[in-house]
Amino acid sequence: MSYFSWKREYMQAHPLQTAGIVFFLIGRYIFAIFFLYGFWHKLVRGWLWTDKMYGFFTERLYSPPQLNDFQALYLEQFAIPLALPIAWIVTIGELIIGVCLALGLTARANAAFALFLVLNFAAGGFYNLTLPPFMIFSVLMMLLPSSHWLGLDRQLHERYPESIWFK
Repeated sequence: MSYFSWKREYMQAHPLQTAGIVFFLIGRYIFAIFFLYGFWHKLVRGWLWTDKMYGFFTERLYSPPQLNDFQALYLEQFAIPLALPIAWIVTIGELIIGVCLALGLTARANAAFALFLVLNFAAGGFYNLTLPPFMIFSVLMMLLPSSHWLGLDRQLHERYPESIWFK
């Protein structure tokens, strides 16, 4: 029996699990598109070679709504002095996360990186209603083997079973 015929039989025998996997994979691709859009937006608007990130950080520090003490300290002591390196880390990080999640390559590690970026967005006072679902979905991608369902990690895990990157 070929792999694909076995897969088809399994999917027919477990329709709810198959539907859950399909919806989760759709979510992973939407997540990837969000990060790729973030990369593209920052790239075409010159965030890597201008002071735009510095401007966003200082504006957020002094404009309403009022930040809590941690957020203000985060911006004053970390984000504002390091605005340009942070712009590079965020922009290139969004590209890496988006591409890797789309390909299913080191998906769990990139989900952790995505969670790190999203938590830093919240720490900097850039909180909105999309952040909690992104945080939850990042954790779910770290826990579930979505890149083994569809992605390069399955083949790489078979080739390198001891590597933590492809689990």
